[in-house]
Amino acid sequence: MTIGRLAKAAGVNIDTIRYYERHGLLPRAARRESGYREFAADDIARLSFIRRAKELGFSLTDIGDLLSLSQDRRNDMRGVKRKAEERLADVERRIEELKRVRRGLKTLIDACPGHGELATCPIVAALSGDAAEARK
Repeated sequence: MTIGRLAKAAGVNIDTIRYYERHGLLPRAARRESGYREFAADDIARLSFIRRAKELGFSLTDIGDLLSLSQDRRNDMRGVKRKAEERLADVERRIEELKRVRRGLKTLIDACPGHGELATCPIVAALSGDAAEARK
């Protein structure tokens, strides 16, 4: 199938397919005599795999590793599980960081009266690094 048909079937754009080819996530397609790429039906499944892994936040490097691990059906699932556990740990770290940011923003917002001279704004003071002004 042509790159256009593959893109439509997989729900991605043509540039995405080219990008994945360049980065080794999608094998280079054979060329017809006309020079057009000829993709296989298996490439639809591979692109779907990549898209779903990206939606879960896996990096392209991780996706490449997952694809390699999943290609050899004799492999144990240990490596795939380890990658998923690493991704989950990263997500949990990011959630904790976002919670910390939320607490900080709430503290600043609660400290700001929302009116008056900008020079006395605790939010501006905190962002400017003036901790003494931010505590007023």
